[in-house]
Amino acid sequence: MFKNAIVRKPGKSLVNGLTSANLGKPGYDKALTQHAGYVAALKKCGVEVTVLEADERFPDSVFVEDTAVVTARCAIITNPGAAGRKGEEVAIKEVLTSFYDNIEHIQPPGTLDGGDVMMVGNHFYTGLSARTNREGAAQFTRILKKYGCTGSAVPLKKVLHLKTGLAYLENNNLMAAGEFIDLPLFKRFNKIVIDESESYSANCIWVNGVVIMPAGFETTKAAVEIAGYQVLTVDVSEFRKLDGGVSCMSLRF
Repeated sequence: MFKNAIVRKPGKSLVNGLTSANLGKPGYDKALTQHAGYVAALKKCGVEVTVLEADERFPDSVFVEDTAVVTARCAIITNPGAAGRKGEEVAIKEVLTSFYDNIEHIQPPGTLDGGDVMMVGNHFYTGLSARTNREGAAQFTRILKKYGCTGSAVPLKKVLHLKTGLAYLENNNLMAAGEFIDLPLFKRFNKIVIDESESYSANCIWVNGVVIMPAGFETTKAAVEIAGYQVLTVDVSEFRKLDGGVSCMSLRF
């Protein structure tokens, strides 16, 4: 069960964020409203939400998940793979020192984005992507071993981050889209298969028994409900324009 979440408000510089989505520029005012709705959804799940002020130096800093990996035993400060995001992790470390005694770091030349990490109990899957390299994944696995956890690498072919197409919903249930549907590495899971037309909805989060997912994907929502979960939907259209999703906007622990 999660007790805490950390989020950061989007800044006006959001319009200059990194993207390959080709969905147009995000609207700042609309993004603020959507972010507030996201925070409200987290609170409905019973977590205490720490809301950080916007950091205009970093257009993508609303996506706090990429700056750290938070576990039950330690926090691991990442080294983001995109050059324009270097430095975001410094501020998040300052916040996490209030919650963790054990803080570790990914060191250059290793790179790691938190969006490439999926936690399944004490095992962590790490996507090898344009943002996370083999050295970063290897460092991450070595750190995990210090705390009694394990890790394995997952080469990515198409998606930006591992959790672009995967979401672990606890109880051995896994949402999967695209290249992950038939991947042998995940054959042991009960899969909720996401149709290609709704692949964006694969990026969602389990928070204390509730699944928070993007609004507008009714087929996926129905499948998750049939699997036995309560679902909360949030409008994240402006963050989708920056290749961001529901998991990207919070650290949950």
